[in-house]
Amino acid sequence: MGRKTTYGGLDLFRIIAAFLVVAIHTSPLGSLSPEGDFFLTRILARVAVPFFFLVTGQFLLGGIFQPDKRLSPGRQNEKRRPQSEEREHFNAIKRYLFKIAGLYGISILLYLPVGIYAGHYQNLGPLDLLRLLLFDGTFYHLWYFPACMLGVLLVWLLSRKLSLKAVTGIAAGLYAIGLLGDSYYGLTARVPVVSGIYEGFFHLSSYTRNGLFFAPLFLVMGIWMNRTRARRRPLVLGTALLLSLALMTVEGFTLRHFQLQRHDSMYLFLVPCMYFLYRLLLCWKEKPRPGLRILSTWIYILHPAMIVVIRGGAGVLGLEDFLVDNSLVHYVAVSLASLAAALFVTWFWTLVSKKGACGGRFPHWAQSPLPTGRAWIELDRKALSENVRALKAALPESCKLMPALKANAYGHGAMLMARELSELGIHDFCVASVSEGVALRKAGIWGNILILGYTHPKDFCLLRRYRLTQTVIDSAYASQLNRYGKKLEVHIGIDTGMHRLGISCENIDELRRIYRMKHLKINGLFTHLCASDGTSCKEKDFTEEQARAFYRTVEQLQEEGLPCQGLHLLASYGIRNYPQYAGDYARVGIALYGVFSTREDATTTDTLPLRPVLSLKARIATVKELSPGESAGYGLAFTARRPTKLAVLSIGYADGLPRALSCGKGQVLINGHRAPIIGRICMDQTLVDVTDIPFLCPGGEAVLIGSSGSEEITAYDLAEACGTITNEILSRLGERLGRVLY
Repeated sequence: MGRKTTYGGLDLFRIIAAFLVVAIHTSPLGSLSPEGDFFLTRILARVAVPFFFLVTGQFLLGGIFQPDKRLSPGRQNEKRRPQSEEREHFNAIKRYLFKIAGLYGISILLYLPVGIYAGHYQNLGPLDLLRLLLFDGTFYHLWYFPACMLGVLLVWLLSRKLSLKAVTGIAAGLYAIGLLGDSYYGLTARVPVVSGIYEGFFHLSSYTRNGLFFAPLFLVMGIWMNRTRARRRPLVLGTALLLSLALMTVEGFTLRHFQLQRHDSMYLFLVPCMYFLYRLLLCWKEKPRPGLRILSTWIYILHPAMIVVIRGGAGVLGLEDFLVDNSLVHYVAVSLASLAAALFVTWFWTLVSKKGACGGRFPHWAQSPLPTGRAWIELDRKALSENVRALKAALPESCKLMPALKANAYGHGAMLMARELSELGIHDFCVASVSEGVALRKAGIWGNILILGYTHPKDFCLLRRYRLTQTVIDSAYASQLNRYGKKLEVHIGIDTGMHRLGISCENIDELRRIYRMKHLKINGLFTHLCASDGTSCKEKDFTEEQARAFYRTVEQLQEEGLPCQGLHLLASYGIRNYPQYAGDYARVGIALYGVFSTREDATTTDTLPLRPVLSLKARIATVKELSPGESAGYGLAFTARRPTKLAVLSIGYADGLPRALSCGKGQVLINGHRAPIIGRICMDQTLVDVTDIPFLCPGGEAVLIGSSGSEEITAYDLAEACGTITNEILSRLGERLGRVLY
């Protein structure tokens, strides 16, 4: 089973990287040890900027390539995503470029007075201005912003025509060219023709440390990090990092000794050093800290201004010997000032963002609504992980789980569940409709996605565009799919007695004909065991005959030399009751989420050790008091017989709360106490009697499915009160409910 990757380590290292950049520009050990300062600022600190490029590559560009799912993970041939997905990725990249351009613009304005005072912009020609804006930056540390924009744009443009391996090769070649114009320029200068080419380029960019030669390789490395599952081997990675750093140190001092460096940002061993460092940071089990991302950015932007402030303040106070000439004290002072300034700007930025969201003053910074602000679903990722482990243990090792994410993953949230399951090592899914499959693809889910139901011929283009696998539901439908004229991946449904979708297991001639259709690529065969939840002799006999009929059909096809791969019969109840019939996949549905259809099914002696993943909660909007004889709600369906307190909950039948729970049939939990639902459940609100519950206040939580104190309400309770099954209760939970993972 895969392990959850956390990114808190990356967030914490952002701050370290930001202060390493401060060190580069203040030389902390300069007055103490020139060699020590060279190691700190010209070797060790050189990991800072590539780290930021790697993060950008992983989280911004990580989805622009799509693996060929037909090959094993170790031999994946990277291909471009469909055109519609490329458009979405471009929109995300465009938003990012505008954001970086905005920060660059703010920084230009911030440092313009300093640059003018220092005489940086005197006698600027058009080519000089272009060099400053596109490559060098208008102030010495601002080169990062145009480098990031140029590098991102270059990698994205290459990705439109080339595979990830080809783009990696080009990026490595560009880095090699940059290396010969940076740390190894002393060698390049000995070849007049090559030296002349570089000197010509240096009129356009002062350094090869830019978005053309430096940034692309580390951006592409970030993409690879996004596609390769991190293995938690910190000791191995730490050892490899130390070895790479030692080799980079030897490289740096050797180049310094022979005076080969024109600049010292690019090293040969910087590449493996960054690989092992980043891998090690991915092993760092720490919760994400989004606030540090903003803080590190402002430390980077503001620290040169703090250098000016510290130096100016030291001059006014007569403290140059202490605050400036002592390089270590100078570094500490600049770092603390930069941190304080960044904290202030981050606080102000957050304050303005909140005002924009709530007051409308800055609508372009508006935040998303709080997911737990009204009514919401809480999802227990540990329970999901344990359920996956239990279901896998019930099956042969060769049988993979193919979770059913239809109906918004039974109300749990298809996108959230797909991402979480992907982290757990599951990459095969099934849904009911093409729209559900397309939504998963647009959310970045790249594994196999099987459409179990009907897709209209006008939507066949979506099957191909989004690389979805379609079920062949009957012979005529197979012909329609084939007439589309382009290769489509399909699974053939075999009807073994349910008489719903699929081709009869007895109709071998029709199956042979489908196998001969040149535009259908048959990747699987499956049936549905419609009575696998039953315990009677009749139901058991019927299920076993279904399984035998399916495998007889498979054997007949195999005897004729027709490939029969991707077999699947079992759903949730089949996994529990008939694991001996496991094929290549098991279409686990309701059991994955820790429940069965009825309480009776869940309490059988041989049930799987599963835990519910979902809890349903809502806010108390207000609390009202009724006198005896007063009525409340639609139709005055509730009349108080005693002095009564009622709470108005911000959830209704439009959120999926069954209206059948009205008038006392349902209950909720508040502060560990049960509160009956009174009157009729409304579209958006529900009234509950809280007369006997102490310590109530608006904004508090009410639990509709889940636990509070020692009390619990389960999906089985709601299903029984409504005369239905848990599948219906959960799958009807509405889209407007917030969904959060814990």
